Amino acid sequence: MDVMDDYILHYAPDNASLVVRLALEDRGLPYRTALVDRASEAQKGAAYRKINPVGLIPALETPRGVLFETAAILLWLADTHGGLGPAPGDVQRGHFLKWLIFVSNTLHAGLRLTFYPQNYVGDAPEYHAALRTGTRTGLDTQLRLLDAEARRAHGWFNAAEVTVLDYYVACCLRWAGLYPQGDTGWFDLARYPALWDLAESLESRPATKAAIAAEGLGAKPFTRPEPPQPPEGSAT
Repeated sequence: MDVMDDYILHYAPDNASLVVRLALEDRGLPYRTALVDRASEAQKGAAYRKINPVGLIPALETPRGVLFETAAILLWLADTHGGLGPAPGDVQRGHFLKWLIFVSNTLHAGLRLTFYPQNYVGDAPEYHAALRTGTRTGLDTQLRLLDAEARRAHGWFNAAEVTVLDYYVACCLRWAGLYPQGDTGWFDLARYPALWDLAESLESRPATKAAIAAEGLGAKPFTRPEPPQPPEGSAT
């Protein structure tokens, strides 16, 4: 297949694959989905590891090989199809990249610590609480940095032309307000008004509406997140 044939997105509802789906939808790119059943831990199985040896979601099958790691997929899509971020050679490219990687390596990574503390400190609840408390202090600082950046007049973040950075940040805001269920009191999107504006503006886009329908995300997936009700699969 050539670069415009169908991609195959290996996904689970409301996982990091959501950001990739939004990017694909935004550019109107042809793709199919392949569910990775988290309820049966299919991401850890031999069949999926043949696609993504890391055993994490997402993976994207392309005509040029399989891609994994969310930021890598997003950047590849932006560079290959354009319109999702500053192109190579653009004077703003470096600034866009540093914040995209910041979201992937710092913000999203920190959120994962709070979602799955047992993967890092074992099963003791007191360790989970301590890890979450410490991590959330850093997350608040990171969100404030992003909120300040979103106030600036960039063309690649919270601007007229949507980028993969916008979608990635919006998904992180969703997850911060939703997971782990019953323990999200630390997060209030209203404390970050520029990020609220970004999230709200993305909710009306066709790409977001397509993702809402595909993954059962609710009417306001970024500003008023609800537990997903997907037609297939499980978010956790």
